[in-house]
Amino acid sequence: MNKLKVAVIGAGAFGQNHVRVLNRLPDIELVGIVDSELAKAEKLASEHGAKAFPTLDAMPAIDAAIVATPTITHEEVATRLLQMGVDVLVEKPIADTATAGERLARFASEKGRILQVGHLERFNPAVVALEKALTIPLFFEVHRLSVFTPRSLDIDVVLDLMIHDLDLVLSFTDALPQEIRAAGISVLSQKVDIANVRLSFASGCIANLTASRVSVEKVRKLRLFQPGEYISLDYQRQDATRFSVGPAENGSLPKIGFEQLQVERVEPLAAELIAFCHAVRNRTPPRVDGWQGTRALQLGEAILDKIKEHSGIVSETIRSGHSK
Repeated sequence: MNKLKVAVIGAGAFGQNHVRVLNRLPDIELVGIVDSELAKAEKLASEHGAKAFPTLDAMPAIDAAIVATPTITHEEVATRLLQMGVDVLVEKPIADTATAGERLARFASEKGRILQVGHLERFNPAVVALEKALTIPLFFEVHRLSVFTPRSLDIDVVLDLMIHDLDLVLSFTDALPQEIRAAGISVLSQKVDIANVRLSFASGCIANLTASRVSVEKVRKLRLFQPGEYISLDYQRQDATRFSVGPAENGSLPKIGFEQLQVERVEPLAAELIAFCHAVRNRTPPRVDGWQGTRALQLGEAILDKIKEHSGIVSETIRSGHSK
């Protein structure tokens, strides 16, 4: 089998991780690393036995590429690669706007190319185990908290962190919410740094999500309630525990069952890249395609609109209070 020729576009933190994992995969040839800051690309390339290039046009022929550039450049870079006949994995969010995401998804379809979006948690082994145990989702409680870093401050926390969980909730419910309630505030950046969201679905399912990038600790947890049980999942530990309620016998209290879901541990990024390369080789639909990536982004934008609306109400309340 010929090696798949792959390049990484972007030598920042995300690009470095992709390079690290790609270089360990069999049947993959890391052809090059592209970054407008050539010195950065050269340093990363020298560490992994690859070549560095300042532009896409300077790069030799490749089969597939990873786009790990700033979000605002995703559409431009990915579109150029698709025009070149290259299959693309673009980091989340798919683009800086849902409209741009739609254009990208449509263009990939027209060109007959693979377009996968890097919603990494889909490949978390605990999430994979939860999917197998899923029945009828009734209630989600999700917390995704991070300590502050200067990374990704060009986008709000909803599109930076919460979008992972929005994608999962949409995947689990296979529906869009009927109602969105949201609040958020800026703390250390010009964007929203903390957000709380409540989503209501036609099925009666409710999802409460909290995301923060100014926490004193890192938390990645999800709880799912469904008929007769709930499942507690820890993204970081890659484990999931099921608590079930059995029928009462002879007037006694209901029995509480407890079990660990079977989880096959693997680095999610490695699983994501393996799945992408499989889709490229076999011309099969990726696990998270451009339309799914756009759907999560559309929901994220709707949430930000609600946060803006709520902020206006709060500002008016404060002004009214000061005028008394």
